[in-house]
Amino acid sequence: MTDIDSLPVLQEKLQNGAFTCTEMIEAFLERIQGHASLNAFVEVFAHDARSRATVIDAKLNHGTAGKLAGLVVGIKDNMVYRHHKGSAGSKMLAEFESLFTATAVQRLLDEDAIVIGRLNCDEFAMGSANKFSHYGPTHNPVDNKRTPGGSSGGSAAAVAARLVHASLGSDTGGSIRQPASFTGTLGFKPSYGRISRHGLVAFASSFDQIGPLARSMDTLSALYEVMAGPDEYDSTATQQAVAPVALSDADRDTPRRIAYFKEVLENPKLDEKVKKQTQDYLARLREQGHEVEGVNFPLLDYLVPTYYILSTAEASSNLARYDGIHYGYRSEEVENLETVYKRSRTEGFGPEVKRRILLGTFVLSSGYYDAYYGKAQKARRLIADQTEELFKRFDFLISPTTPHPAFLVEAESSDPTAMYLEDIFTVHANLTGTPAISLPLLRGTGKLPVGLQLTAPRFAEKALFQFAHGLLQR
Repeated sequence: MTDIDSLPVLQEKLQNGAFTCTEMIEAFLERIQGHASLNAFVEVFAHDARSRATVIDAKLNHGTAGKLAGLVVGIKDNMVYRHHKGSAGSKMLAEFESLFTATAVQRLLDEDAIVIGRLNCDEFAMGSANKFSHYGPTHNPVDNKRTPGGSSGGSAAAVAARLVHASLGSDTGGSIRQPASFTGTLGFKPSYGRISRHGLVAFASSFDQIGPLARSMDTLSALYEVMAGPDEYDSTATQQAVAPVALSDADRDTPRRIAYFKEVLENPKLDEKVKKQTQDYLARLREQGHEVEGVNFPLLDYLVPTYYILSTAEASSNLARYDGIHYGYRSEEVENLETVYKRSRTEGFGPEVKRRILLGTFVLSSGYYDAYYGKAQKARRLIADQTEELFKRFDFLISPTTPHPAFLVEAESSDPTAMYLEDIFTVHANLTGTPAISLPLLRGTGKLPVGLQLTAPRFAEKALFQFAHGLLQR
């Protein structure tokens, strides 16, 4: 029951009576308990899951079950769920209980998915190793000494360890795709605005996107179809219609035009085995009849600086509300209003969140706004324009998802800049608002998994899913 990857296969077995949702939930709860050392879950909703399983079993018997009936899903700890806690991995929100449910989560519930718990993540989704969590680090099921990546590390680890069929993560600079790469799973970031952010605890509002992680393309695409679309609670959600993905209709024979950045394969940070496997994969695509061309993208070195200037600025603004008065943890050791602010934020936030707030406040400060934030916005516009021009000539952009496999949990991280460079291949899609997916098709040093990333033009999710599905079938 816990080893089923495909949603159609799962639902066929439920319909044929091979097992019930109730039996399946018990198997998942037992497995979660047996893998507690991974620290993937912050909280397990055992009672809720059992209750929903009973209801969905009845719906299946009456033929009224939803599109996702029986799918067991975990949600990242920065998405709210009515009458449940949601802390964004932070002491600041450790006791917060939501009065409403995030739109993306609600749409899964409406189609009879079973939310089994909330998953560990870097505090306020800020991190690349799932080390900056109030609940401690998550470990990678592929190798327990290694990180599953971040910030959606718990979401990726739970999928890889088969503690859930699928999970939801959020992707601000690569926080779905990088963990997917490190754990050998599928991770998808949609176009900006394709899935509502209503109910997602904000990190950087012009970058954040909710997306799914799974072990099969049909499960991943089904989750996307259910979650995507307009939302009256999110003014940034696109009004464009969501085309059914229909993986069975994928055209595998039509040659595609695929670009890769020469600067990526020449990057000194790129693992040699990842580089060789990427080159070999590009050669195979050419043999299959696709047009594969290396292009220059001289702005590559500006992606990470641009992203961190803008995202930290937005974080500084978004997290200003957590001050011990409006929202969040309040220190007991206070003497006046000023110490409420200072001590509450000092005690409530972890080191990485503090660092990014300071960086963001600096780039927004008087005298530095135009020199940093203003220039970064212009750079983002230039990056987006050049990417749009690129997609006039090509159907997809391809690259490794990460420059190397998962690193050790205890790896030295005293240099935050080195950690920020983990996002070097993923932030491009967030800066441009384009959809991107990580496919478990490469192996790095030590035969550890590394993802192959495909990026498509904005709102071309259908074409992206179908092409990616074809690559996985070959």
